[in-house]
Amino acid sequence: MVSSTYTVSLQGAEARLVEVQCASMAGLPAFHMVGLPDKAVSEARERIRSALNALALALPARRITLHLAPADLPKEGAHYDLPIAIALLAELGLLEREIAANTLSMGELTLDGRLMPVAGCLPAALTAAEAERSLLVPADNGAEAAWVGAAEVSAPATLEEALHHLTGKRPLPRVRPGVTPVNPGRLPADLNTIRGQERAKRALEIAAAGGHHLLMTGPPGQGKSMLARAFPSLLPDLSPAEMLETAVIRSVAGKGAAPAVSATPPFCDPHHGASQAAICGGGRGAGPGQVALAHNGVLFLDELPEFAPRTLDALRQPLETGEILIARAEARMRWQSRFQLIAAANPCRCGWAADPARACSRAPRCSEDYLGRISGPLWDRFDLRIEVPPLTAAEMSAAPRGEASALIRERVIAARARQVQRWGSGGLNARAGGTDLEERAAAMPEAIALLSRAAERFGLSARGYHRVLRVARSIADLAESEPLDSSHMAEALSYRGPGGPWGA
Repeated sequence: MVSSTYTVSLQGAEARLVEVQCASMAGLPAFHMVGLPDKAVSEARERIRSALNALALALPARRITLHLAPADLPKEGAHYDLPIAIALLAELGLLEREIAANTLSMGELTLDGRLMPVAGCLPAALTAAEAERSLLVPADNGAEAAWVGAAEVSAPATLEEALHHLTGKRPLPRVRPGVTPVNPGRLPADLNTIRGQERAKRALEIAAAGGHHLLMTGPPGQGKSMLARAFPSLLPDLSPAEMLETAVIRSVAGKGAAPAVSATPPFCDPHHGASQAAICGGGRGAGPGQVALAHNGVLFLDELPEFAPRTLDALRQPLETGEILIARAEARMRWQSRFQLIAAANPCRCGWAADPARACSRAPRCSEDYLGRISGPLWDRFDLRIEVPPLTAAEMSAAPRGEASALIRERVIAARARQVQRWGSGGLNARAGGTDLEERAAAMPEAIALLSRAAERFGLSARGYHRVLRVARSIADLAESEPLDSSHMAEALSYRGPGGPWGA
């Protein structure tokens, strides 16, 4: 007979069901594995042989064949160790075949039989719940997988514990879901620790309220990076649905560390030397990049013009659609990538183009060349563009501490609640469609007239027109005003500069 159990093959953020079949027959002792296994899967035979030896078990002197079905689906990763071992134990008669067939498992085995954490346990739990099978994952992955309440999750630490659980000798308790604790060293800064720059703080509040993209330009050392790193302190916690969406991507991309589920919006800040594949995704298996890992959170690009122009232009698709498609010869993956883009840039390479006393000899040409690395279409996708001016020592010492992030966060949460009432669950002003925006923004005639005059004078594109209207709607929501009047529109227009080398 053939014994079988189940595991998954990770295809992007989805987990496809894989049946692990094991058959033994008379013949010369051998251990064959078929079904397009990669090197890591093929090497499982040696890990399993050693792990069984640690349990005082040995492979029989028979011809053993392992088949991973479907045969035309590539199998990658060491998480196939545990299901292969379970299928083998069922074939040896140490485990009931029916129990093995009703189990979905994943885990990497060490030579002494311990189970190492693996990536992708959260999508595996979703597949197990859909297939109505119990799930077995390493102990370090249990709290993550248990977030799928419909799946019965057990988390053994060793192969021996897994065997005793499946045979009923020492059943393991059902795992409870866990949340990743916030590392104190990664907590965002509070805005009241930053002196001055009140206009920039106001722009951050508007961006947080409506989900808008923000670009800050200004001389070096004026607090642009500090402001960006304090921005997450203004954002509300993720909803349960958003937590699950974000955790699935992080589970697939993770290296099997602690639980990937957290209520804190993700904050990704890649170095400007990162490759396009690292930012947008790709590489082996077309895995997720920083734009996907920042889903439902913030992507901060410091020193924006220093990024490769091709990498920056590749951000256009996720900024508009909220997802990114990675197409390769051997893989085609679609990743959710709805994030807020916060960027910071110096006005030129030396950073002092606006200060005649400090600017280099190439000013103002150096500023045009430097900011010209950012394409016009990408520049146009920033809802708010502000300058962070230099402050003297006297101005900094005299500047008040300002409001704490917690107070601003309360206003942001209230403004987002108004947007949910207007647009529905998950709705934000930044995501509103052009037609719905014009019909339901409640903009007064004088506000629309002001916007029309500004669009004609500064040559706003259709995209720019609607982005100003979205920002104005967020300003009105922060003011708890349903009508959008000309004062809200005027403030939104003031955040439309600087225009860079391309005007508005």
